[in-house]
Amino acid sequence: MNSVSNQNEYRNLRIYYGDLHNHCNVSYGKGLLTDSLSNARLQLDFVSVTVHAVWPDLPTDDPRLGYLIDYHHKGFARAFENWKDYLKVIDAHNLDGEFVTFPSFEWHSNQYGDYCVYYKGGADLPILQSPNLPALKDEAERLGTPVFVIPHHIGYKSGYRGINWAEFSENLSPVAEIFSFHGLSESTEGPYPYLHSMGPRHQMGTAQHGWSLGNKFGIIGSTDHHNAFPGSYGYGRLAVWAEALTRDAIWEAIARRRTYALTGDNIELEFSLNGYLMGDSCPANPERRLVIQVRGSSTIDYVDILHNNRVIHRECILPPETGQQTVKVYLEFGWGEDPDPTPWDIDLEVTGGNLVKVEPHLRGYGPKDTPSDERFAYTRWCQDRPDHVSLQTLTRQNPTVHTAATEGLVLEIDGDSNTVIRATINGQQFIQPVHELREGSRSYYLGGFVSPAICFHRAVPENEYTLHFDFLHNQTSNQRDWYYVRVRQKNDQWAWSSPIWVEA
Repeated sequence: MNSVSNQNEYRNLRIYYGDLHNHCNVSYGKGLLTDSLSNARLQLDFVSVTVHAVWPDLPTDDPRLGYLIDYHHKGFARAFENWKDYLKVIDAHNLDGEFVTFPSFEWHSNQYGDYCVYYKGGADLPILQSPNLPALKDEAERLGTPVFVIPHHIGYKSGYRGINWAEFSENLSPVAEIFSFHGLSESTEGPYPYLHSMGPRHQMGTAQHGWSLGNKFGIIGSTDHHNAFPGSYGYGRLAVWAEALTRDAIWEAIARRRTYALTGDNIELEFSLNGYLMGDSCPANPERRLVIQVRGSSTIDYVDILHNNRVIHRECILPPETGQQTVKVYLEFGWGEDPDPTPWDIDLEVTGGNLVKVEPHLRGYGPKDTPSDERFAYTRWCQDRPDHVSLQTLTRQNPTVHTAATEGLVLEIDGDSNTVIRATINGQQFIQPVHELREGSRSYYLGGFVSPAICFHRAVPENEYTLHFDFLHNQTSNQRDWYYVRVRQKNDQWAWSSPIWVEA
């Protein structure tokens, strides 16, 4: 799931994808911890399954919130009961070089905002029951073990579980979570508004406001999923540029802010400024040469460069096709009107070409779904041969006409006019020439009207999902400046880089 850089600045690093904030039934939430870890391995390189644990200023004097108070108290009691076993399971599933895990718990606060506390790993790690954020930071620093205290859903109003920037600590909080199922908190004008019952976005809680105050932090995405499915497609994840897939290397990458936030697609994003990497600070220089390289999962719509929160350049003209034969095809399946889940058994074979890479787009149950049989780890996929992929899973009705419950795979294929995808789906045969998909998508149904359906989306040529450009910005400043990059694909999947700072 990782990619090697083509930029000199990133040449010793690789991209790894993860989700550091999601939940299961260890506290309040659904699904077994082992199901969470099994689902995480379907499409992630590293994970932390977070335990809801502490809320010192839970508003117990509001009679309207009786159900909420009881819900949290029961969940917190379960968290402390399960904590020791949780630490053992998390440690047992950490396999450096293969799959990396971190333990964490969530500390809530109306006054200070919510934070997730992360440990690099080990036994006998405590849940800190600090009464306020200054005390939490003080206790964390005195532990004598590596720890992060990372804010999430920062975009709510302060006092309503949004971030309090006056208490922000760059040392313990090298990054902040700006995207999850709560929405996007880059600014209040961007996509993905806050629609949770906790309320709307508030400008003073956004990342842009935090940077404008002089705070130095990188950004990440995570799902905050509550149904044992870390990395659930479309709900948020992060990428890190790290030297290796180990606890030490992933931890160091986060500490150095070599991170970027994603909505779902594994967009590969490289961004440097005068030779410095995302998350770095570089010396003052009036000539700032920015180099951006993007390799997406679908057609790139545009790439923005922002300087001090203002767009100074938009790259939206893709290079012409040069006869290359590499394409990306997204196979999506689900739909239908059956109230019961639809089982899928899919075999895909590429003939007359090479299957270069497979990127799963898997969702699992939605954050508020409740399965009747408590089965959360029901998906399997493998690439047992270079040209063959198999997948078994379930889908449900799309909950609304604007909310997908479909599942899918992106196939990167190197071929020509003779390349064909041969699919056996629930016992039915489908032969799809790839050259037809260059014109647009093709859809098929398993039965009649409103039966479950499949869609081979348009084959996107390589020139549409890759972009590499330089930009020179001449700027003299008496303050510390910051630059960051955001990427939008035409399928409305996004990436946001951590900034690079230029000293005054």
